[in-house]
Amino acid sequence: MGWFQRFRKGITTDPSEKKEIKDGLWFKCPKCKKIFPYETHQDNLNVCKECGYHERIGSKRYFEILFDNNEYKVLFSNILPVDSLNFVDTKPYADRLTKTMEISGEDEAITVADGKINKLSVVIAAMNFNFIGGSMGSVVGERISRAIDYCIEHKSPLLIISKSGGARMMESVLSLMQMAKTAAKLTQLADAKLPYISLMTDPTTGGVSASFAMLGDLNIAEPGALIGFAAIEEMIHLKEDSGRAQALRPAPHIEAM
Repeated sequence: MGWFQRFRKGITTDPSEKKEIKDGLWFKCPKCKKIFPYETHQDNLNVCKECGYHERIGSKRYFEILFDNNEYKVLFSNILPVDSLNFVDTKPYADRLTKTMEISGEDEAITVADGKINKLSVVIAAMNFNFIGGSMGSVVGERISRAIDYCIEHKSPLLIISKSGGARMMESVLSLMQMAKTAAKLTQLADAKLPYISLMTDPTTGGVSASFAMLGDLNIAEPGALIGFAAIEEMIHLKEDSGRAQALRPAPHIEAM
């Protein structure tokens, strides 16, 4: 006899008595599996109170946390991605862009905004992982370049929050060009004696980690973040933990966590 076999048949629950948990009401930590009210989780800045796991969040949430009174101005939203190469994999790139915009609510893998932190003006460029894996295409590179020009014009520091799987394959060489382009523009920011802070979150890999993410005057890593250029085990035969922020902390290119 099964442990959960009923001795009496016909015991049912009225569907009207079933209580459903609304989406967004609770947060279940992927790491420790603890469950918290989502409001409590947000009050703790989207960090698990039990184990310290950092939830992946998008640009809007970063702006809400960082900018004074959640007041900021979004920049360069008129620069939007196009399918210059008529690329097709499992679906046309143009269709993928349209669908991703609908699902994510974002118009690209990076959003740039100008605001104040502790009453000091700062420009923040935050990446959105839910937009094609936060991949770097030509618009990502262009928005970063324009953000740097804006910083130079307004004498503002720059904070880039990286969260990306790397270069966007659907844009081929147009994507790879952004590595050199953003690195060159950051040289102009350095020549203007303006600080650039790079915050690397989970994950920061591929062409993003090999370009602007590692070029900060101050490089900060989110605890537990996967950071590295190559796919860890498949390419260089190292275990995944070797690319975590804690393992990289002794290295000179990460100053703080």
